[in-house]
Amino acid sequence: MTFATHIFRHSKQLRNAPGAIRQDHAILVRWFTNSTRSITNKGDDVSKLRHINNVSGENICGCKSCSGSISSTPMFTRSYGVNPTKGQNGRAVRAEGTSVSGMMFSRAISCSDVQVKRSFSSSSGLPPHQEIGMPSLSPTMTEGNIARWLKKEGDQVAPGEVLCEVETDKATVEMECMEEGYLAKIVHGDGAKEIQVGEVIAITVEDKADLDKFKDYKPQASDAAAPEAPPAPTPPKEDVVEKPVSTPEPKAVKPSAASETDRVFASPLARKLAEDNKVNLSSIKGTGPDGSIVKADIEEYLASGKKDVPAAAASKGDKSTVSAINYTDIPHTQIRKVTASRLLLAKQTIPHYYLTVDTCVDKLTKLRGELNSLQEASGGKKISINDLVIKHLALRKVPKCNSSWTNDYIRQFHDVHINVAVQTDNGLYVPVIRNADKKGLSTISEDVKTLAQKARENTLKPSDYEGGTFTVSNLGGPFGIKQFCAIINPPQAGILAVGSAERRVVPGSGTAEFKFASYMSVTLSCDHRVIDGAIGAEWLKAFKGYIENPETMLL
Repeated sequence: MTFATHIFRHSKQLRNAPGAIRQDHAILVRWFTNSTRSITNKGDDVSKLRHINNVSGENICGCKSCSGSISSTPMFTRSYGVNPTKGQNGRAVRAEGTSVSGMMFSRAISCSDVQVKRSFSSSSGLPPHQEIGMPSLSPTMTEGNIARWLKKEGDQVAPGEVLCEVETDKATVEMECMEEGYLAKIVHGDGAKEIQVGEVIAITVEDKADLDKFKDYKPQASDAAAPEAPPAPTPPKEDVVEKPVSTPEPKAVKPSAASETDRVFASPLARKLAEDNKVNLSSIKGTGPDGSIVKADIEEYLASGKKDVPAAAASKGDKSTVSAINYTDIPHTQIRKVTASRLLLAKQTIPHYYLTVDTCVDKLTKLRGELNSLQEASGGKKISINDLVIKHLALRKVPKCNSSWTNDYIRQFHDVHINVAVQTDNGLYVPVIRNADKKGLSTISEDVKTLAQKARENTLKPSDYEGGTFTVSNLGGPFGIKQFCAIINPPQAGILAVGSAERRVVPGSGTAEFKFASYMSVTLSCDHRVIDGAIGAEWLKAFKGYIENPETMLL
C-alpha cells in the first residue's frame, strides 16, 4: 500500500473523494519538522513532480467556506498526525510529533485566504460574494451615514468608481469601489443613519447571473445569539402552617397641625357670598373675631377688583398656552453630534484661560489696500484681514504655543498648520492651511476661499481638515462681533478669536491733541497645561507687534 493511499484511508475529510488522485499519477509533497524521521524507503520514488487533476463536479475541499466543484483547483493545506505504521516492505515507520502537510493542487491561494481577502460567505447557500462594510474614513469615526448612492442595484462597478457618498463625523466623503463586479444588494439605502464602522452596507458579486439570488439578502449577525439561560430552579416547597388571624388594633387618628392651620374661619353669610362670587376664602384676611371672615371683608374684596380665577380654569389656560407653542425638531447631523461631543470634552477637560489685547490695524489696513490693488491688476483674489492675521501668527517666534498636551509629554510641532473656522448650514468646519508661515498672502487667500467653498458644499476630504496645530476663529469681519472667547480645538493648545476693527479717539503726540485710529480686539484661549500665562502674554505681544508693524515680518 502506498503512503498516499494510507493517508487517504485515515483522513475523514478526504474519505469521500474517490478518484481525486489517480494512483499512477499521485505525487506526495511532504514537509517535515526538524525532528521528522525518514518514513519511506530509499526505493520510494517521490522525486518526480506531476500535475494532479481534479475530478469534475466533485468537491475535494473540506472547509466550510467552499462549496460546489472547484474548477480552479485551489491550494489548500491539511495537517495529519501520523502514528507508527508499517511501510511498504513491512518495516516499522515512526513519526513522533510529525506534522505532515500535504496536497498541493496547483494554485497558490488557500481557501482561508479566499474567504478573508474576498469576503466570500457561502454558509447560507449563496454564491460567492463580497460584503462591503462601512469604512473608517477618519481617526475619530465610529459610525457614519449614507448620504446617497451613486450606483443602483444591478449596476456593473469597476475599481475606482464611486459607489456612494458617506457622511462622516467631519465631512461627506466619496467611497470608491475596490473590485470589479456587479452591485447585487444595497443593505442601507439613501439617508441611512448611525451605521457602525464595519457594518455591511452593500453586496457585490462577480457573475451577473447571481444578482437575483441576493434579492432578499440580509446580513448575518456578527455575534452569535447568546445561549438561553437555564431556567431558575424552583424553590423547595414549604409546609404551610395556618396561623391564627389577629385582629388589628384600631389606631387613633390625630388631626394634623397643618389641617388646623389651613382651616379658614368665616361666617355663614360670608361663605355664601364668597361661593356666589367664586372667591377663594384663603386669599382674604378676616377682620372679625379671632380673624374670622365676615360679610364686610367679602364686599371689600369684591370692590377692590381682585376676584380670583378658579384653579381649574387657570390650569386649563396653562395647558392651552403650552399646546399653542409651535416648534420643529431638527435631527442632529453627524457633524453636529461630533462638534457637540468634542467641544463638551474640550470645556470639561481643558483648563481654559483667556488673554485679550487691542491692536492698532491702521498700517495693516493700508498694506492690505496696496496689496489688493496689485492683486486686481494681476487678476488675483482679494486679500482679507483674516489672511493677514493667519500670515502674522507668531508661532515661529513663540513655538511653545504651537504645541499639544499628552499624558506623557508635551508635543511641540515644527510645522505651522492653521485651522480656520468656517460656519456652514451643516455645522462648523475647520479646514487646515498647511505651512501657513511659508506661504505667500495670495496663496493663503486662495486656499482659504477654496476650502471654505468646499466646506459649504460638504465636500471636504479628511486631508483638508486633519493635522492642524493652531486655530483661528474670526467673527469680527463677517458679523461685526467686537470681542469673544473661543473654545480650544483639541488636541491643540490654543485658539485665537478675532473681533471687528473699530474707529477710536486716541491721544495724539501733543498735550491737547487727539487723533483717530482703528483698533481690533483679539482674544487668545490657552490650555494652561501647555501654555503658562507668561508664555501666552509673550505670544500676544509678538502678534501685536506684527499686526501694528507688518513690515517687521520681513526681518
